[in-house]
Amino acid sequence: MRSSGSTRSPRGRAPVRLYLVLAEEDHPKACTGRRLLHRGLVHRVRSIEGISPPPIVLDPYAPEPLGPADRPAARRGGLLAVDCSWNRLTERGRFPGPSPPRGEGIRRRLPILIATNPQHYGRPAQLNTVEALAAALFLLGYREEAARLLEGFRGSGSFLAVNADRLSEYAGGRDGDGIRAAERRLFGGVAEGQTTGG
Repeated sequence: MRSSGSTRSPRGRAPVRLYLVLAEEDHPKACTGRRLLHRGLVHRVRSIEGISPPPIVLDPYAPEPLGPADRPAARRGGLLAVDCSWNRLTERGRFPGPSPPRGEGIRRRLPILIATNPQHYGRPAQLNTVEALAAALFLLGYREEAARLLEGFRGSGSFLAVNADRLSEYAGGRDGDGIRAAERRLFGGVAEGQTTGG
């Protein structure tokens, strides 16, 4: 059953519903997911079950990158991010996110971007939660909403500027093949995705 709660941007309803699973692995003060919840910008869920239509799940281990072609699915089901620790994610070697039943949920990784948050500044593919959701909104064509989501977070003010060329390349890729080709041009063939990390 879908919750009646709404995901709102500071200036009105967000174009897609934003969901968040909190793994509660980061220090609360460094957790951007908690701040998004406190501001009423995301809707907390414990699993993907009951979200209908199923959302796009941001998963760093998904084979397909998120891009403009995913916009209709995002408008229908929303976006789901998992707020977890990058250190724990590396130790586990797998994504801790909700495991949907077969056929439910659409797994997408973000194409490679550079983090500007204080914990991982300058590192490729280690975005925090707010950066990941903003990047996803931007790639889906919601640039103003992406910028608004980032407002008030340390380091996030420069995120879109630092990644402007990359985001533009990916947004022009249209499908997964085009986005992977853009990653190869930008990062010399290293194509690891990212999702969230605090």
